[in-house]
Amino acid sequence: MTAAHATHEAGGAVPPLERRIGLPDMIAYAGATWDWYRLHYDTEFAKASKLPGLVVDGQVFGALLVEQIQDWLGPRCFVRELEFSFRALVFAEETVRCEGTVAAAGDGFLDLDLRVVVVGEDGAADRVAVAPARARVLLGTADGPGSGAARAGER
Repeated sequence: MTAAHATHEAGGAVPPLERRIGLPDMIAYAGATWDWYRLHYDTEFAKASKLPGLVVDGQVFGALLVEQIQDWLGPRCFVRELEFSFRALVFAEETVRCEGTVAAAGDGFLDLDLRVVVVGEDGAADRVAVAPARARVLLGTADGPGSGAARAGER
C-alpha cells in the first residue's frame, strides 16, 4: 500500500525532507525560473546589502514543500493548494528541513500544516524560515484535475 492509498488521520506526521542549499542549487533555480536578482548569486552585492551571505530565493521553499509531499504520497497525488509565509532569511550553504502534520483527512484529500526550519549544527531547528504553511493534497489523482486521465473521467 502506498502512502497515497494509506489511511491518514489528523495529527499524523508528514515525513520530513532535509536539504542543504548550496550556491550551485541557487544558480540552477535562478536559471530555471529566470529570476536573476543579484542577492541570490552575487556575493559582493549581498555584502553591500549588509547581509551575511547570499539569500535563498523564497520560492525555493514552495518547491521543497511540494517535493516533500510528493516524495511521501507518490505520483498519485496532486498538490492543489499551497500557501506559506516567510519568517526568516535562509542563506547559501544552510540546511533546511520541511516538517509537517496532517491537519485533516477527507474523502480523497489531505490538508497539511507545514513549516520549514533552518537546521543548526546540532540537528535541531535553529530558526523558522517558513510558517505557517498549508497544503491541500488530492489523493489518487495523478497529475491533478487537468490531466488526460481526469479529462477522460478516470480517477
